[in-house]
Amino acid sequence: MSRYLVVAATAAESAHVPDGFEVLITGIGKVAATAALTRRLAAEVDVDGLEIINLGTAGALRDGLTGLFEVGSVLNHEISADALRTLGYDARELLVVGDTDTALATGDVFVTDPAVRDRLAERAHLVDMEGYAIAYVAGEFGVPVRLIKHVSDAADAGAMEWVSVVDASARVLGDWVAQNLRRSG
Repeated sequence: MSRYLVVAATAAESAHVPDGFEVLITGIGKVAATAALTRRLAAEVDVDGLEIINLGTAGALRDGLTGLFEVGSVLNHEISADALRTLGYDARELLVVGDTDTALATGDVFVTDPAVRDRLAERAHLVDMEGYAIAYVAGEFGVPVRLIKHVSDAADAGAMEWVSVVDASARVLGDWVAQNLRRSG
């Protein structure tokens, strides 16, 4: 039987996770997510049977995308991958985390600029600020991870209204947990 660690950047995004699930709030951005999840997993005596569920909001990079998505691959969109490969290093900018076609781009930029949105849309469907970091850390610890994202905005100027729409996303994410995961204990 799996044990679940629900991971979210903010308490607002996990506000409707049902009782009985451990929730880790990481803070916003890749560095905060990396530090918090690494700290938590390093304290785990045995990761066997543990599964990480990353819940969060995401911006839609393509017109018409709405609703809930399970991510199949996640891209670190802020790394100079081509330059690193030229120098002989593996940039590991793309991680496969599931079997869906949904691609998530992760970076520390709150995307509101149409040019940035269009550039990212060439490689991904959604954008967030923590997913790649959570997937990377989970992989380093050998822990399975699922990234569940709800579209909160269109990755445009409307993204600045996130605070007023996050609760609607949190309700959908909480419902997903209630319907798809078994409580511990």
